[in-house]
Amino acid sequence: LGQSNYATPYTFTTLAGNNGYGSADGTNSTARFASDEGVTVDSAGNIYVADYENDTIRKVTLAGVVTTIAGLAGSPGSADGTNSAARLSNPSAVAVDHAGNVFVSDQDNDTIREMTLVGTNWVVTTIAGLAGQSGSANGTGSAARFNSPTDVGVDTNSNVYVADYFNDTIRKVARVGANWVVTTIAGLAGSSGST
Repeated sequence: LGQSNYATPYTFTTLAGNNGYGSADGTNSTARFASDEGVTVDSAGNIYVADYENDTIRKVTLAGVVTTIAGLAGSPGSADGTNSAARLSNPSAVAVDHAGNVFVSDQDNDTIREMTLVGTNWVVTTIAGLAGQSGSANGTGSAARFNSPTDVGVDTNSNVYVADYFNDTIRKVARVGANWVVTTIAGLAGSSGST
C-alpha cells in the first residue's frame, strides 16, 4: 500500500549494514552482519544486535557506528569472558535493562547470558542454563535447563523473560541475592497447544 494510506508517512533508511554477508565493524554501509536476529535499544538510543550466524553481539550507535562487543565471528562456543574472549553460539535475541546490562538468549547453548559494561569492556557471564545440556528444569543458575531459547525480554525490575522455543513455555529468570532463579510461568514443557 502507498504511504498515502497512513496518517503519518514513514521514511525508511539503512542505519548500518548493506547488501552482503559478513562480520565487518564500521560506519553505516561499511558494516556487515550475518543473519541479525534480535535487536534492542538502550536509554541513550544505542542499538544492540544479536548477530546470529556470526555468534556475536554488536552495538550500533545513533551515528551508525558498528562495533562487536562480545564474541568472535566464526568462533562459536560457550565460554564466559570479556569482549572477544567470550563465546556465543547462535545468539538469537537481546534485551537491555534500566542499568544498561544486556541479556542474551544464547540459543544453541541453551543458556541465558548477561553482559555487563565494566569500564570500556563488556563482561559476559552465563546466568542460567548449562551449555550443551538442554531440558526444561526450573532451578538456580546452571541447574536450570532450557531448550533452544529464542527470545528474551526484561522488565523494570530486571527480571528476564524467555521464550523457551522447544519447550513451548515462557520462563522467568529472577535475581535472588547473587543467584538467578528460573521458573516456568506459562505453558507446560512437552505439551504444545493453544489453550
